[in-house]
Amino acid sequence: MSFPALLAARAETIQAALDTVLADLPGSVVRDGMAHALSGGKRLRGFLVLESAALFGVEPAAMPAAASIECLHAYSLVHDDLPAMDDDDLRRGQPTVHVKWDEATAVLVGDALQSLAFGLLAGLDLPAERQVALVAGLAAKGGAAGMVLGQAQDIAAETAGRALTLEEITALQGNKTGALIEWSATAGAVMAGADTAPLAGYAEALGRAFQIADDLLDVEGDEAAAGKRVGKDAGAGKATFVSLLGVDGARTIARALVDEAQAALEPYGAAANSLREAARFVISRDR
Repeated sequence: MSFPALLAARAETIQAALDTVLADLPGSVVRDGMAHALSGGKRLRGFLVLESAALFGVEPAAMPAAASIECLHAYSLVHDDLPAMDDDDLRRGQPTVHVKWDEATAVLVGDALQSLAFGLLAGLDLPAERQVALVAGLAAKGGAAGMVLGQAQDIAAETAGRALTLEEITALQGNKTGALIEWSATAGAVMAGADTAPLAGYAEALGRAFQIADDLLDVEGDEAAAGKRVGKDAGAGKATFVSLLGVDGARTIARALVDEAQAALEPYGAAANSLREAARFVISRDR
């Protein structure tokens, strides 16, 4: 199976799991908004959960964790799109939640998605200490030491009165984007009680390559293909990997990071080929 076909198949199974969970919730505008926020997308984070679990033979228990990270990621997007933050009106090719409904609904939808993420982890069929490790890890990576910190750093940068340095952008994006990617890629090892170090190294390089690819898409991407507004970073005068390194320089570093990510998977041999393909995919995608 080709990598795009594998990614699409994984996305379909994750979507089916999410649809089942949402169907059990009481009908409301919040549930409708959750379904809207969870529709579409690459499901790369959920894919990483399932593929890392497959490395250790724990994939049958991993679907709630894959659905969980997609809920947490969707919550972060719903809130990030709000006028008080990035003020976006398009996400995954459709109106953002606050545009389709209103800002209060979007806040509640994000809140509900975050709660659902942890509820899904509570249903994992794992030894208690491994389940607790996943919950604690997601709380850390998604909170004030991870993704939320990155969001705050991004907002602060807009009023800093100067462009961020490369080191500052790397730290910011390591929190905003890389933290959830690391949780996803190491989830299988945590579920198996195995060493997470090789997958953490893979995730660190993958997360940086992913963000550089996002910055390149903002400069070169097609809005229809990307499913979101492009050119916003330059329009806002925001420092990015591309603004500091140039298109060619950013692309060169992204390729080197893909090589680094693939090298980190050496302990797993051919069993990690799908994760290697994922690393190559992140810098070739159009959305």
